Amino acid sequence: MFRSLTGGELAESTILRVWDRARKAALSEQEYHSVLARRPYDLRHACVSTWLAAGVPSTQVAEWAGHSVAVLHQIYAKVLAGQEDTARDRIGKVLGLDAPSERVHE
Repeated sequence: MFRSLTGGELAESTILRVWDRARKAALSEQEYHSVLARRPYDLRHACVSTWLAAGVPSTQVAEWAGHSVAVLHQIYAKVLAGQEDTARDRIGKVLGLDAPSERVHE
């Protein structure tokens, strides 16, 4: 995406140095000293995690992220855990049930 003055790829050390300066400028001192967006990759991870937490189907998230579904599930399994009630509510809605998620699996 970005090129050096000679047209080549930027050195990782250059990217990390600029990233560090950007974090320092954009974050509070407490945030800066935390792990928040410590690496540029952390933004990608947060984005994919947000898509999954929002209920975007794994197949769609995998396509957008350039992963296979298997790799997506392996890396982001903890984001997917705990979504059973939401899934049951969706099933209940499709089935026309008025009751909350507990009814779907009775």
